[in-house]
Amino acid sequence: MAGPMQRASCLYWDWNATTPPHPDVLAAMQRAYTEHWANPSSPHQAGRAARACIEDARERIARLLGFDARDVLFASSGTEANNLALRAASGLVVSRLDHPSIVQVAESLQALGRPVVWVPSPETGRLDPDRVLEAAWQLPEIHRSHAIVAVTAANHETGVLQPVAELALALRGSGLRLHVDAAQALGKLPWSAFAGADSYTLVAHKIRGPQGIAALGWQGRAPEPVLLGGSQERGLRPGTQSAALVAGFDAALRRMDPLRYARLEPLRDLLERELAAYASVNGAGVPRLPHVSNASFRGWSGERLVAALDVRGVCVSTGSACRVGTSEPSAAVRAMWGAERARGALRISLGEDLDERQLMAGIAVCLSVLVNQS
Repeated sequence: MAGPMQRASCLYWDWNATTPPHPDVLAAMQRAYTEHWANPSSPHQAGRAARACIEDARERIARLLGFDARDVLFASSGTEANNLALRAASGLVVSRLDHPSIVQVAESLQALGRPVVWVPSPETGRLDPDRVLEAAWQLPEIHRSHAIVAVTAANHETGVLQPVAELALALRGSGLRLHVDAAQALGKLPWSAFAGADSYTLVAHKIRGPQGIAALGWQGRAPEPVLLGGSQERGLRPGTQSAALVAGFDAALRRMDPLRYARLEPLRDLLERELAAYASVNGAGVPRLPHVSNASFRGWSGERLVAALDVRGVCVSTGSACRVGTSEPSAAVRAMWGAERARGALRISLGEDLDERQLMAGIAVCLSVLVNQS
């Protein structure tokens, strides 16, 4: 029987967009829907049981981050968590490599007159901590006390890893806060690779958890709410929490193992070698997520190649799923190499259970499309 990521009609190579929920996650959610359906804010025993389910998961995330559990809140998505983290900043330092939920917040704050410094994007896609620090010092001094440097730990389109630990060290003592969108990094590499930031965004559906639940953890100055209403999540994210979604997130966190992804690196490299005659890899030569390949294909638009592979049963993408419905090419590749190379960019993100037989079957489909383009 085909697995959840290997449906009979589809070879799913789009794990950066979302991952299939794991059976352990679905089981945990079913238990929570059955046993912890009460409102977690209710004072009676049913409400307290639902709240305990939520608080257990909050404690697990806090231990992962090294933060106090009081400083972890649940949100509906990574986009919401990033907005919560950044919208109150007195100034921002960001790059065009970042996720749209960072870039568009920066553009919004800039339109309101707050200072935003854009760090130049190198062709490698990996930021230089010294350049980031230089950019940070361009912020007017009056705005630095509540300013934030924001980075996407693992790029959602290319898989390129940012030097978070080095950035945290470079910013130490500067008064600037470091926010890290760790949505794609979580579970793929040891957490120590991203330690040292002041706040983090984590997303459940990138680690085989449910869609609709994410977390923001921070140290120091609390974020300001985007929504107003009840006192849930310290009043920073009001609204009735879902114990079932949180239980699914917790189950996904408990099964994380970076070794599942480490074994994909040689398969990813084999894929790139097999397609090398037709494409140039974006982000080659710098640390990347082991399961992600972003390549620009000569003579193709990424959109056209996605469609051609889709009808043959291979699911890939041109980049961020947040840009669905648009014809825009990869923003990250455009920032690295320009519009022409971005136009032909394709993202392949492999699944944790992929084997070489499945990989070679997918490669054969890709080659048949590329060889017979006309």
